[in-house]
Amino acid sequence: METTNEKSLATITHLSALSQYIIPLGNYIFPILIWSTNKDKSKFIDFNGKQVLNFQLSVLVYTLVFVAVSISAFLCFSVETINKIDFSQNNFDVTEVLSTQNITGPLIVGITAIVLLVIMKVTEFILLIYGATKAANNEHYNYPLTINFIK
Repeated sequence: METTNEKSLATITHLSALSQYIIPLGNYIFPILIWSTNKDKSKFIDFNGKQVLNFQLSVLVYTLVFVAVSISAFLCFSVETINKIDFSQNNFDVTEVLSTQNITGPLIVGITAIVLLVIMKVTEFILLIYGATKAANNEHYNYPLTINFIK
């Protein structure tokens, strides 16, 4: 049975990752500080600190993948679009090239990557609060789709 102080620190560890919305990189700095200063004192805080940090690092990896996919997809779409425009005329019409009939695979992939990124960030927010609630109730919580960087 964990003490109230251990449950509170574990809960704060989860919630400290939400500081990313106020302080850049706060989602890494504050959980690392709380976890590293208390991991030897409590197995419960050690477990929750590892979970939060692994989850935040996993979200970083997934974010980088989605951003790389969307940027490369939009660049491919831009190159395709520029190649379709006839610049030899003084009056070229961009609306013909950008019509719904010319939506291509790269554009769909880029939009899908951005939508998935937004869904992931909303889910991250909800899961951090859910993890904090579980820690406050003295329960162990493993974040879904988390890569275990810290064992």
